[in-house]
Amino acid sequence: MKIPVSLTLVTCFCLSMVCAIALSVGAIAAQPKLFIAYPPPTHQTTAPKIFFIGTAPVGGQVLVNGQAIARSSAGHFAPSFPLQIGTNQFTFRYGTQELKRTVTRETSGVPLPIGNTFAKESLTPAVNIGRLPDELICFGAIAPPGATVGVRLGTKQTIPLQPQSQFIELPPNSAVLTQQNQPVAVSEASFYRGCGRTVLIGDLGNPVFELNLGGNTTRQLGTGNIQILSPTQLEVAEVTADAGTARTGPSTDYSRLTPLPKGTLARVTGYEGDWVRLDYGAWIKRPEVQVRRTAVPPTSLIRSVKARQVGDWTEIVFPLQVPVPIAVQQGDRTFTLTLYNTTAQTDTIRLDDDPLIARLDWQQTQPGQVQYVFNLKTPQQWGYTLRYEGTSLVLALRHPPNVKSGGKGNTLAAKPLRGTKILLDPGHGGPEDLGSVGPAGIPEKDFALKTSKLLRDELIQRGATVIMTREKDLDVGLQDRVNLIATSQPTIALSVHYNALPDSGDAIKTQGVSTFWYQTQAHSLAIFLHNYLVKTLKRPSYGVFWNNLALTRPSNTPSVLLELGFMINPTEYEWIANAAEQKKLARAIADGVTAWLYPRS
Repeated sequence: MKIPVSLTLVTCFCLSMVCAIALSVGAIAAQPKLFIAYPPPTHQTTAPKIFFIGTAPVGGQVLVNGQAIARSSAGHFAPSFPLQIGTNQFTFRYGTQELKRTVTRETSGVPLPIGNTFAKESLTPAVNIGRLPDELICFGAIAPPGATVGVRLGTKQTIPLQPQSQFIELPPNSAVLTQQNQPVAVSEASFYRGCGRTVLIGDLGNPVFELNLGGNTTRQLGTGNIQILSPTQLEVAEVTADAGTARTGPSTDYSRLTPLPKGTLARVTGYEGDWVRLDYGAWIKRPEVQVRRTAVPPTSLIRSVKARQVGDWTEIVFPLQVPVPIAVQQGDRTFTLTLYNTTAQTDTIRLDDDPLIARLDWQQTQPGQVQYVFNLKTPQQWGYTLRYEGTSLVLALRHPPNVKSGGKGNTLAAKPLRGTKILLDPGHGGPEDLGSVGPAGIPEKDFALKTSKLLRDELIQRGATVIMTREKDLDVGLQDRVNLIATSQPTIALSVHYNALPDSGDAIKTQGVSTFWYQTQAHSLAIFLHNYLVKTLKRPSYGVFWNNLALTRPSNTPSVLLELGFMINPTEYEWIANAAEQKKLARAIADGVTAWLYPRS
């Protein structure tokens, strides 16, 4: 999306949250004495409060609606204020200067209906769905309290919808980052819900919702068509994406499962809108698969299994009749691979003495499901890949790097990182992806690049080969960054960022270093680097997080995302912007990487 340079409104992902940052490029070039970096002059939010990030010269007072606010030693500020539903006006004054901000707090949820009718867009399901016979189908609506509500499904079945006296509303995933992740019980007297089953097969059409209040009946046709699939005539989906994104449910709100290699085949047992459900339980977006009719279910036998060493990897080949769905689970000294829709006829497996694998155990855990457990020689894993070659599944497990004990002679002059390859990913970049913004208006992308370059130099001095996803202010897509990790196969990958919060956070009280990991092989590195930086630099700890981020998801190497401090915290921003501290930070990260890769005896 192209955005005018005069007022850049950037949507960036900080800690997997969306944070809207408004930045006037002209204001940065010639900042006024009183400057507000966030929020923009008009801002909309559903949060109960808002923080303002900005700066003014040291000396004098900054007043907000007539009240003085606290500032850092450099004059930066980030006060929070409660918000009323509707329009909230804020006036900032410094000397004779004045800036205004209008923040509109919108209500969340669907407004209650007025009269004998359903709330607008409240009928669910709102999209076409397909289910198997006798499978539970649930319906929902928002209607006036005291109404009698039901759904007519087809021509022979009516499902009553009951009012829900209470509903437990879960906080968003991002709430754990602001210590606000407690479930809340909310009154839902106007929310009606009911479920039913049917053994009828075929197109049942759109359900008809009926509402009776005071003797008056209202009927409304639902927008989602209901289809009951024939178990003997199920379609088959073939994954056409390089790595199909399997999820626990039919939207991107649901958790990711092990990606499905290109070519994977599975029956379609349901659909919901633009999503299809595969026979082993996962959902996948329809654009990532090709659906076709076939009379033969995609199931397979498996007999022999063979391992082979290819460079720094051990490849295990599973000959199959069709490419079946798979799942991976990593543990301490174990790597578990599950094949679905598969039945074992296995008598022989070849696995010679291997640099990584101590032993392979397997079992048919249930009909159509075979599980392979690789017992590993070390607790630290270094990455894996999965692919289909024809109908054979190839699992590649990465060998440990040639790690030597540091001992007393492991000095900087000895080039302790010689032979290692480290990928650095300076977060954000380009004219549109600024990242978060500090009180003085300098964007996160600039600090991420500067820190990454300093870190690059420190790592090269220690003998490492360093790969950068960007070395200039360039727009590099997330997938391009991930692809570079896949093709370059670094020993480790580090994505360098600085932090922000959603509107409901406290920009003054929140500070510290945090690390993020997703794949099991990255956990040790995330913990070690976090503790090393906190102790060495005497910085506050914001925590270590398992998080489903694009730059933590690569499976072929330990990949960690670093959030090195909060851009929006006035005091911590002064540390972030200090050139001497930046050099200390880069040196500490390089020392931490060296200590993790080459622990001293």
